[in-house]
Amino acid sequence: MQDFTRREILKTGAAATLGATVASPALLAAARAWAAESQWQPESGAKLRVLRWKRFVQSEHEAFMASVDAFTKATGVAVRVDSEGFEDLRPKAAVAANIGSGPDIIWGIHADAHLYPNAMLDVSDVCDHLGGKYGGWYPIAEHYGKREGKWINVPITISGNLINYRKSMVQKAGFETFPDNTDDFLKLMQNLNKQGTPGGFALGNASGDGNCWTHWILWSHGGKVVDENDNVVINSPETVAGLEYVGELGKTFIPGAASWLDGHNNKAFLQGACSVSNNGISIYAAAVREGMTEIAEDMDHAFYPVGPVGEPTEFHVAFPLMVYNHTNYPNAAKALTAWLMEKEQYDAFLQGSVGYLSHPLRAYKDHPVWTEDPKRLVFRDVAERSRSFAHAGSLGYAASSVFADFVVVNMIAEVATGAKTPKEAATDAQKRAERYYNV
Repeated sequence: MQDFTRREILKTGAAATLGATVASPALLAAARAWAAESQWQPESGAKLRVLRWKRFVQSEHEAFMASVDAFTKATGVAVRVDSEGFEDLRPKAAVAANIGSGPDIIWGIHADAHLYPNAMLDVSDVCDHLGGKYGGWYPIAEHYGKREGKWINVPITISGNLINYRKSMVQKAGFETFPDNTDDFLKLMQNLNKQGTPGGFALGNASGDGNCWTHWILWSHGGKVVDENDNVVINSPETVAGLEYVGELGKTFIPGAASWLDGHNNKAFLQGACSVSNNGISIYAAAVREGMTEIAEDMDHAFYPVGPVGEPTEFHVAFPLMVYNHTNYPNAAKALTAWLMEKEQYDAFLQGSVGYLSHPLRAYKDHPVWTEDPKRLVFRDVAERSRSFAHAGSLGYAASSVFADFVVVNMIAEVATGAKTPKEAATDAQKRAERYYNV
């Protein structure tokens, strides 16, 4: 069988089709009208370098680049856009912050700006403008975007990470609909494994998929890294209960999941080897795009099952635009970030994202992209449902560092693979987290 990868399937090579990245006459006209009235007038001779993660949906990238093209033609600001993978981008973002040089804007992940807040440009004027114009920001966007009362990044989008599943395999395993609670979910995974169609979840240090499902498991049983006073409490009875659940769940996983990173589950799912996993809508988008009709018609998406805490405990992937204060052209940078979220182009951006990327501003909830295909609908609400990785404490350097060090992911993986007992894993995670909280 052909060896599919996420990049191959979604055509995410380094170069986009040139014709698709040129602004349409209507978009260009809108950009020129917007630029003439914008409160951010670029500096003379301004030029910007933007670093973003490699696109997972080609049509999203085309919409993004068309918007950049319109901005350049409307303002005269040359914009260079480079792309890196998630795991390559994050250290480069840190280097730029530490040396005070590099890209003017980095399309980062989660709350990385809180690792180096002093390197970030204050973009409160941009965010206040956008929030006032488009119905306000969802709480998760404001939480990640603000520090000490000011905005240190512009939350451009949030990517929903939910359950992807094969309907026929789930039904064969005895469930007419996907389970909405963790007890039935475990039964489903056990049945799927017995019938030779197992599911699987990333256990490697995956910034997106691995973090999302492991935090869900931790929170669903009442566990958390810290309490409301930032005391490290990950070694708790609730965490151990969640890990005991993980110990049983891990026995059902498809072989190889222990080393999965972002993208490996896509490959396994599209090869027909994996029946259930967590992901964005990129698996479905790939199946539709590549004419993989059997898989596209047979798969669907669901919210994460609710655990013993009795309420949703989801974690989704936030993407901020981080503007560095070393930029020589702060007005131009602010103008670009503001333009990228204005309705004239953001509508096209959401449409091109086909549900893979969602909105942090409330006004975009009614966008038709969510209802034109019923399989996208659950992704509409991810910004409303997402917790912060800092839950239930404050977002700062310590929380960001624990998250960046994959403390939760590693704890879950150790138990899921049988490397440690639940108590051993929780004890070790407590020690690792305490180092960052200076306990």
